Amino acid sequence: MSIKISNQRYEEIKRIVVRMFVKYGVSCVPINGFEIAHKMGIKVIPYSAIAPSKRWLLIKKSEDGFSVERTNGQWYIFYNDEKDYGRVNHTIMHEIGHIVLDHTEDSELAEKEVKFFAKYALAPPVLIHKLKLDNPESISKIFEISYEAACYAYDYYQKWRRRYYGSYTDYEHRLLCLFDQAS
Repeated sequence: MSIKISNQRYEEIKRIVVRMFVKYGVSCVPINGFEIAHKMGIKVIPYSAIAPSKRWLLIKKSEDGFSVERTNGQWYIFYNDEKDYGRVNHTIMHEIGHIVLDHTEDSELAEKEVKFFAKYALAPPVLIHKLKLDNPESISKIFEISYEAACYAYDYYQKWRRRYYGSYTDYEHRLLCLFDQAS
């Protein structure tokens, strides 16, 4: 049986993303996971920075990337820099999601939450609407995400439009104001 995230938790994750954007001054697209990680004090390390003789251990742990907290509280995100930028940026945001959502163990629920966190953070529907993007190709180009991720973002945007169009939430207003200030 598949684990489901409640609507309340989805709303909470969206608020967390917007609070993160406000706290770290994220106010333009494309949303850059590297920039956010840097502002959060997270060390971001490409797999290629690790000795070739040990790199296989990283790939064994994850083809894309993973995060680790050291005993001194310092967070590290290791990522496979042989992947394209869109995939790497998504991986960084995914790992930021684990950190921000305070996941302490791997679980199906944690993975579902961070997949949503990354999708929402990299292409928020209210920004897709503000920019008048009406297809996955334009979303992929403007937000610098993969075409596959853009298709998911577009589908989510379509659902958002049917559900929320014309009546923004408080966090969507905050997000629009944040991005308006940078214009």
